[in-house]
Amino acid sequence: MSYTSRLDTVIETPRLILKVPSLKEFEPWCAYMADEESAQFIGHAQQPSTVWRSICTMIGAWQAEGFAMFSVFEKATGRWVGRLGPWEPHGWPGHEIGWGVIPAVQGKGYAFEGTLAAMDFAVDVLGWTDIIHSINPANVNSQKLAMRLGSVNRGPGKLPAPLENERVDLWGQTSDAWRERRSDLWDKVIR
Repeated sequence: MSYTSRLDTVIETPRLILKVPSLKEFEPWCAYMADEESAQFIGHAQQPSTVWRSICTMIGAWQAEGFAMFSVFEKATGRWVGRLGPWEPHGWPGHEIGWGVIPAVQGKGYAFEGTLAAMDFAVDVLGWTDIIHSINPANVNSQKLAMRLGSVNRGPGKLPAPLENERVDLWGQTSDAWRERRSDLWDKVIR
């Protein structure tokens, strides 16, 4: 991977392309966030006006901080399939790598593959020494992904307002632990 400017960041994995979000993804992002089941652990189902603000928040975080979640595209089709990556709004309990992919691609390993790339970006480019994943205790699929990444449940966490009443456990690992296991994890990616 090479980066000239973080705003130009494009990461390719065997099956995915991760890019800085743009409003070009508004319609598929709206469809994803309108689905009650898909959105239950990432802010709940949202109207297009709220989704627009969310995308603009991601775009703005890239401008202001040089990182935020990526828009994820399937290489074979060019289809937007989700958003994942680094995330740390003001008051957040740590440097987070989060994920979410559309139902049509769940179970294909895309969240795992994209998150591997995002973890590498966070450690190698952003210089993060510790990474968390804030996961609702009922979100078994995300817990399984966190375990597959080598993260451990560190116990209950607290999110800032207006999310202070959301229940989350903080899963995580250090950058040193990530460096030790990442080549083995990349070997498990479907090619």
